[in-house]
Amino acid sequence: MKAMIFAAGRGERMRPLTDTTPKPLLKVRGRPLIVWHILNLVKAGITEIVINHAHLGDQIEQTLGDGSQFGAKLLYSREEKALETAGGIAKARELLGEEPFVAISGDIYTPYFDFEQVKDVLHDKDMWGNPYPADKRDICWLYMVPNPDWHPEGDFGMNMYTLTNDGSPKWTFGNIGVYRMEMFDRITAGEYAKLGPLLREYADKKQVGGEVYEGEWHNVGTVTQLDLLNAPLAALAPASKGVQ
Repeated sequence: MKAMIFAAGRGERMRPLTDTTPKPLLKVRGRPLIVWHILNLVKAGITEIVINHAHLGDQIEQTLGDGSQFGAKLLYSREEKALETAGGIAKARELLGEEPFVAISGDIYTPYFDFEQVKDVLHDKDMWGNPYPADKRDICWLYMVPNPDWHPEGDFGMNMYTLTNDGSPKWTFGNIGVYRMEMFDRITAGEYAKLGPLLREYADKKQVGGEVYEGEWHNVGTVTQLDLLNAPLAALAPASKGVQ
């Protein structure tokens, strides 16, 4: 399995830090955010990693190199202007290939997430070995997190392991997911496209699977959040940007 780390965002709310440093290179507990992901992916044996970038992208490539220092093989998908999540995936399709892949936002901090679990979540056959019809199997699998204080309404409900657009309670999308590439067939390389509408569409078709991750997880969205993460013995509350 390959992985993709999203690193193309401008990080407006993190200014002035992001005026000179790409957001994924900001350090939490002595290590760049994106490096936490790379190391955790490699630990799970996922060593081929695609990173998209736009804003100050040269810094990302210069800092991370070819990935050999981490035991990884890093490939870069360069975007002249950030294409959003779904657009970024479509642009990187040739690098990712056609098999299911795991994707994660470069600006979240989840130091103990075990990527070993992502390798076997999209099933092609039922428990008796019968192939699922293409329109009945999960198109993606999302990791949800408990709702943060400022996003109390959440993003998706859950019926067993199937995510729904309605229902209660709801959970917040943790910006970690496993996707089939066919999900992005309608998006051409270089097209600007958000992921949220696709997720909603397939959730209506009951083709979005998911589960709740309750380990340490933070969306590093502001300078204050970054400072809290780096403060000694800080009492931290989870934060999320939700579906966009």
